[in-house]
Amino acid sequence: MQWLNTLLTDPNSVAHIMAVYVAICAVGMILGKIKIFGVAFGSILVLFVGLAASHFGVKVNMEVLGFVRDFGLMIFIFFIGLQVGPSFFSSFKSVGIVLNALMVCGLLLGTLIALGLFFIFSDVVDIGQMMGVLFGAVTNTPALGAAQEALTQIHYAGEDIAVGYACAYPLGLISLIPVSLFLRWLFKVDLKEEDRHWDDEEKEISNAPVSFHVYVTNHILNGLSLLQIHERIPRPFICTRIMHQREISSPTGHATICVGDTLRIVATPDNKMDIVRAFGKEDTRIDLAAEKSPLVSRRLIVTKSDLTGTTIGDLALNNEDGVNIARVYRAGMQLFPENNLHIQVGDELQCVGPENAIKRLALHLGNRVKQLEQPNWIAIFIGMLVGIVFGSIPIAIPGMPTPLKLGLAGGPLIIAIILGRYGALFRLATYTTNSANLMLRELGISLFLASVGLTAGTNFVHALTQGNGIYYVFFGILITYIPQIVIGIIGRKFFKLNFHSVLGLLAGIATNSPILAYAATLSEKSSCVIAYSTVYPLAMFIRILSGQVIVLLMWSYVPIA
Repeated sequence: MQWLNTLLTDPNSVAHIMAVYVAICAVGMILGKIKIFGVAFGSILVLFVGLAASHFGVKVNMEVLGFVRDFGLMIFIFFIGLQVGPSFFSSFKSVGIVLNALMVCGLLLGTLIALGLFFIFSDVVDIGQMMGVLFGAVTNTPALGAAQEALTQIHYAGEDIAVGYACAYPLGLISLIPVSLFLRWLFKVDLKEEDRHWDDEEKEISNAPVSFHVYVTNHILNGLSLLQIHERIPRPFICTRIMHQREISSPTGHATICVGDTLRIVATPDNKMDIVRAFGKEDTRIDLAAEKSPLVSRRLIVTKSDLTGTTIGDLALNNEDGVNIARVYRAGMQLFPENNLHIQVGDELQCVGPENAIKRLALHLGNRVKQLEQPNWIAIFIGMLVGIVFGSIPIAIPGMPTPLKLGLAGGPLIIAIILGRYGALFRLATYTTNSANLMLRELGISLFLASVGLTAGTNFVHALTQGNGIYYVFFGILITYIPQIVIGIIGRKFFKLNFHSVLGLLAGIATNSPILAYAATLSEKSSCVIAYSTVYPLAMFIRILSGQVIVLLMWSYVPIA
């Protein structure tokens, strides 16, 4: 029975390590599906199963545990970045400034609370432990590491700051759950209504193209081709249908426009009125898309990887075939098909034209959904590698004892966001199906939570039953919950933010990646993830920097053990 003993107890056995992780994740997932007062906690309960397992003596090789923890977090963060990349930059242009301003206020409030508690309870806790509590309360392991390095530089000899971190971390990790329930009750939030509002906001943010009809009355344009008209009207637009003398056709660039024609135009909302005035007036009497004609409208999917990086202009569709691309759908967003827009695998092109021409275009683009089931792992692994390198680059700041790093969370997130939005420019196809993306994120976060539980279980229980553990938990609750409740109320009441965006903002303030698994269960939309990713990079940088700054300032003005 030696094999069974090895399987159950040997912390260095590969089989034991795998069995522990699989069992913890499975039990945590099962418990996470149980609804309590109508709320299912999801994969977050993997953490508490891990804490319990660690407390009752389950052990795993610490080097392996550290690797699995960081690798799981990187996978989770990277695929979040790929998902939100296409809409990240457009979101930042609109509400991003508000979200980041609120994030900075939340960070400042939490830090001030921590410093206030330190001065009030200086006879109980030193600055090292308070830094551990602060970063445990906001679940920021990279900032904890940066603070530990700074304390080492000044020869700190107090209690290991990981103890305060372990006490504050579990309650900090689930802080968004009670806060979200409180805010939902306070503002009487209807989640389905919030989803509907988000759809409207997303159209505004992305400047999604709109269709409308113009009636040509401008005699200056009479007899000109569409190419010539494009030169005279300095606004991007696509003409998908023309009705000339009651006949409807799909125009090429050389099609002649006459006074009295009705054109179906696709453009962005901010350009609509200028285009209408240039042609004459808007025609609301007819919808050419609904009229009987020899034209068809099809949504074709780009599945050929060698087309990644090709621009809409490179396709030159309407020169001969008379096929016009009306919209590009990418990661839930509608993009205007400008000539310089780079297409990538997974893009869906809304095409209008003669049926035979549409069929030829479908063959050219691939249009085979099954091909999308095989992700381009080469591009994904290259992206991860670049993210790891980027997160490991030391950022030297004068006066700081150690350089700053974005770490294995910040680096991969930023690179994934860039690849999700601009990967086509580098001919890197990083498309994954929604189901594959969700599966990999769930796998990554489960491994991370199980690892954290196995790491902190013993210290957590010991600190609670002996020493200053109760103080650390109390401090962590104040540091975590007060800023989240205050910023949540301000964001919702005064800035009218979508409820899901508020949750993403609060998770970003706490740099709390794991809680997104819970927030995602409240909506099928990506609003909370987009808000989180909008504030996370700057929040991570400030957290890492602030820990070192506080340690140096306290070292200069307050005696440290």
